[in-house]
Amino acid sequence: MSNKYDYIILGSGLSGLLTAYRMANDAWFDDKSILIIDKEIKNQNDRTWCFWEEPNGEFDSILSKKWEKAFIGNQDFQQSFSMYPYLYKMIRSRDFYKLVFDIISSKSNFTFEKDEILSWKTIEDSVEVYGKNQVYTSNFLLNSFFDVDPILNQKKYPYLKQHFIGWFIKTKTEIFDDSEVKFMDFTIEQNGNTRFMYVLPTSKTEALFEYTLFSEDVLEKSEYENAIKTYLENLGIKDYEIVEKEHGNIPMTCYPFHQQNSERILFIGMSGGWTKASTGFTFFNSKKQSEKLIAFLKSNQNLTQYHQKNRYWLYDLILLEVLHQNNEMGAQLFGTLFQKNSIQDIFRFLNEEGTILSDIKIMLTLPQWLFIKATFRALRKLV
Repeated sequence: MSNKYDYIILGSGLSGLLTAYRMANDAWFDDKSILIIDKEIKNQNDRTWCFWEEPNGEFDSILSKKWEKAFIGNQDFQQSFSMYPYLYKMIRSRDFYKLVFDIISSKSNFTFEKDEILSWKTIEDSVEVYGKNQVYTSNFLLNSFFDVDPILNQKKYPYLKQHFIGWFIKTKTEIFDDSEVKFMDFTIEQNGNTRFMYVLPTSKTEALFEYTLFSEDVLEKSEYENAIKTYLENLGIKDYEIVEKEHGNIPMTCYPFHQQNSERILFIGMSGGWTKASTGFTFFNSKKQSEKLIAFLKSNQNLTQYHQKNRYWLYDLILLEVLHQNNEMGAQLFGTLFQKNSIQDIFRFLNEEGTILSDIKIMLTLPQWLFIKATFRALRKLV
């Protein structure tokens, strides 16, 4: 058995590496031994993260693209917006992985082990982690491994998925306006779900097209790809090369993940509810959550105390109740939200940085009968 570590981080995805990055940049952890375990070393573009934020952000040095304008539209409403003072920012995962691994590799208190994790358990004042190669011991375990079973084994909280397939394409001629992102294009066929095309032009000849759904069930791979083909054909784009593909399936739920935490084991990332429940956006929320986590760890509190429920949890639950019960209305609902509110207020709302007055105004934009019924269903879950 290896030496005992102060912290073990399971998983080197977004949440695990954000946590490690903050530990490495905080002198309080310099005398703490930290082990990261994953079955692979992350060094590929396996994820694309986007978020809105004002200029001069923490990770601006690794942005691959940023946009000042956004398009939102459905069959009844289409409009391009200036996002000022916000920018819509893109980070490719390879750049993020390199940034973090460069920092932690320079720190003598960090260790990375390539191993497949089988299980873990608390034994007295320690946590033992069982890998295929060996057993690891620590004072505390920060676990980013996602297990969907707790969500599936309950009916109290609605559960949707943000699922998608994306194509990075390259054209021979300059056809894209790379100053504007198509944030949500609901003009496509909805087929009884909330479906939209998400388009990120990274240059005048390159763009990412993602066919995205907020729904309960995933599709056959061919359905996503045929939808992208049709969308490109409708734009008159026929001569292109598919440079890269990506896919994702992100949980959208207000399930109380904190109930899994114990005195020495804390779930982080998607496993800890770090994904924004009503949208599936992950990067900005995880960035904020990792900051809170570091401050909490330095307070030396029992890990079961790391839980905060604010008014945005209730807002997310109400929106999820609406989308879960009326999934076919997503295009109308999101279109109405952007039509009747400023994009700046919506971004503040989704970043959980709005005022109570502006938040209520946005929630009241929902059709009144849907909002009232969803609110009652959400409030019953608080009992």
